[in-house]
Amino acid sequence: MEIKRIVLAYSGGLDTSVMIKWLIENYKCEVIAFSADLGQGEYLEPLRERAIKTGAKEIVIEDLKEEFVKDFIFPALKANVKYEKKYPLATALGRPLISKKLVEVARKYKADAVAHGSTGKGNDQVRFEVSVMALAPDLKVLAPVREWELKTREEEIEYAAKHKIPIDVTKKKPYSIDINLWGVSIECGVLENPEIEPPSDIYLWTKSIDEAPDKPEYIEIEFEKGEPVALNNQKMNCVDLITELNKIGGRHSIGRVDMIENRLVGIKSREIYECPAAEILYCAHHELEAMCLDRETYHFKHTIETRYSELVYYGWWYSPLREALDAFINKTQEYVSGKIKIKLYKGNIIIASRQSKNSLYVQKLATYDKGDIFDQKLAKGFVQLWGLPLKVVGQRKINNER
Repeated sequence: MEIKRIVLAYSGGLDTSVMIKWLIENYKCEVIAFSADLGQGEYLEPLRERAIKTGAKEIVIEDLKEEFVKDFIFPALKANVKYEKKYPLATALGRPLISKKLVEVARKYKADAVAHGSTGKGNDQVRFEVSVMALAPDLKVLAPVREWELKTREEEIEYAAKHKIPIDVTKKKPYSIDINLWGVSIECGVLENPEIEPPSDIYLWTKSIDEAPDKPEYIEIEFEKGEPVALNNQKMNCVDLITELNKIGGRHSIGRVDMIENRLVGIKSREIYECPAAEILYCAHHELEAMCLDRETYHFKHTIETRYSELVYYGWWYSPLREALDAFINKTQEYVSGKIKIKLYKGNIIIASRQSKNSLYVQKLATYDKGDIFDQKLAKGFVQLWGLPLKVVGQRKINNER
């Protein structure tokens, strides 16, 4: 199949900057660069000029922040998803949306293929390609990093210098960074050695604990059916709310994650994340669920959350299973409305108060003080019935030992 036009998922980072030139040289084709605005802020500004200078025929930049929050972040928040209980899946949640728009742009420009800048040992290659398979099974997907002769990031930097390709990465600071509203992912360079503490200059959003204020800050978040709708009694647009929480959490050193992560391809990697808003919202949402969900639903939902996080991490966002799990998750959120007050202090998120009209916490049942309405006499029969199966097993053991 002859390839005349390719739409490239373009971040403006080292790999995709080099890739425009490489695709043109090796496929003798036009390259349309596509960039999704998921909240990168100032990092998007130089992309338009950089892509054209590097050889792209055109660049398409779409503001997808609101769609990202409503259709990807909020479903994940309601499911409390964290891969391996630590990673809030910021990059992983952005990939299926980028893939969806990549397909739309490819159709619009009648492209023969789409391309991405993911490596052969990373997770994103799977997320991009599986999503495109689900949405456009007829569309060819190219992954130049798996094909080209540039084996290291140092060689890519030299290729960029040779062809006068503008990049921000240097041999002294070779970090790979991915940013969106939900968090920052940082890897490569010295970070690949798990014995070394991350250098302070890698962090973009969060202050160190030493630099954080010496006084705590209180904030209150209001939820409606599992989704945050207000901050400090002020109703806010979903994008603005997350942006503000990133600022607040960042100055209190909230949201730094340093983990050894099990990648999909089977290797372990050292990953650094910054996710202030995500950490705050997950904590608040979890506390509200603890008040509003009955015990059996609350416990069963925990097993669903683990599976959901794996589906997101593994690139199966567009799977029937994820859609089915969403139906369950949304049902559980019908009564998850209320306010959570939080104290932020030097990297700590401390719950200060909880309130909900749908709360299942009844103080007159829980109290040991005057006003207790719990009939303790009923407990004797309950305990006898609850422990009856174990009593029978215990008696069998005694009988067999005689």
